[in-house]
Amino acid sequence: MNKLYYQFPGTWFGDCMPYGKGDEFYLFHQRDNRNPCPFGEPFGWDLAVTSDFVEYKDMGTAIPRGTDEEQDQFIYAGSIFEAEGKYHAFYTGYNREYPKLGRASQVLMHAVSDDLVHWTKTQDKLTFTPQEGYDPDDWRDPFVLRDEENDQYMLILGARKTGPKTQQTGRTVKFTSKDLKEWQFEGDFWAPDLFTMHEMVDLFKIGDWWYHVVTEYSDRSKMIYRMSKSINGPWIAPEDDAFDGRAYYAGRTFELNGHRMLFGWVATKEDCDDKKNYEWAGTFMAHEVYQREDGTLGVKIPDTVWNAFMDREKIEDFTIESNDRRTEKVIKGKCGDLYSFEADITFSEGTRTFGVRCYDNVETGEAYQFIFHCNENRYLCEKNPNWPWFSYFSQGAERPIKLLAGKKYHVQMIVDDTIATIYVEGVALNARLYTKPGDGLGIFASEGTVRIENCTVSTKLRNCKD
Repeated sequence: MNKLYYQFPGTWFGDCMPYGKGDEFYLFHQRDNRNPCPFGEPFGWDLAVTSDFVEYKDMGTAIPRGTDEEQDQFIYAGSIFEAEGKYHAFYTGYNREYPKLGRASQVLMHAVSDDLVHWTKTQDKLTFTPQEGYDPDDWRDPFVLRDEENDQYMLILGARKTGPKTQQTGRTVKFTSKDLKEWQFEGDFWAPDLFTMHEMVDLFKIGDWWYHVVTEYSDRSKMIYRMSKSINGPWIAPEDDAFDGRAYYAGRTFELNGHRMLFGWVATKEDCDDKKNYEWAGTFMAHEVYQREDGTLGVKIPDTVWNAFMDREKIEDFTIESNDRRTEKVIKGKCGDLYSFEADITFSEGTRTFGVRCYDNVETGEAYQFIFHCNENRYLCEKNPNWPWFSYFSQGAERPIKLLAGKKYHVQMIVDDTIATIYVEGVALNARLYTKPGDGLGIFASEGTVRIENCTVSTKLRNCKD
């Protein structure tokens, strides 16, 4: 069971609709009870509140699901927005039986609140029903913001054109309104024809740049973004257009007190089996989003999360020299299943790979490792050895990164039970690790030289109950 990352007991964390007020984040989200599987029993929105992403206060159900006969049998994703003297929840009402009756399964709906805790469904006849030519069963995840330049509200949502799922017609569509009641359809907002569907769309501005975030409904299932100097595009792709890998999904952002946080979840795997595929919902964890000098976005560990670890153990600086083989140094044994690690790592010219190994068993040689391929400008998470073939399904557990000999890379990693998260140069990667062959932590290099400095490990979390 995770000790740091959030998951309400007996449930799995679904899509998050964040809102910030004062110094607290309100995490509206779905709780799937996996009875008998994801989306087994209908759900509404529950609420948890946190100020530090370490301690959470459960507020119970915020917006309850409708009956099996109502449109919002399930309450899918949406967004929270404050305007006109109220808090507004725009959400997706989904009824899995409606297609059999010739009715759209997904319709946007509305609720209001005075305090973010108690909500009233308006049942307003909203004008952003699925439009002609768009799939009525893939029309969801509305996001609302104020377009100050044009003195109007804007609502964007994920959609796709009608037709088979083999056609990659996913797009973001746009509505506008002057009063949050009457909405005008404005057509496609971003339609790249790259993915089957767009999910959990987001739109925000930092400095001179607008950012449009989309969770791609595809075989890669990553969160990607595009950039523009205008709220309406054209949208350009950065060299690295993602925030994380395959395991981190459906994130939304919210800025509070100068910190823009990304609220996503780390997917579980079927039957808690390394060899099987990822499934919907899992465990919540937050990245902090920041803007680089060139306008591109990176992510880092929230300070409150990193500072939740205490009694850091300093490891003496060391060098690994490995001319024609892989060489590993175990820096700490008996780490348990909760710890944080950081180090400054520099590799020499010609070094082929280096990396960090967790749940390391020095006797059998088994471990999970984040391995950096220096000549390929990428890093990935894998089981090592991946034996018997294949003991770890790693599709999508990979990130691009520019790797330059002689440059010092600050690497941070958090291991929390079955989740490992690593950060380097604003590039993050989450992975699920179920087998846990050992409890060691090591660093390795192959065919080169690696210098490790300022290395620390902490295995103790403040206020940890265990």
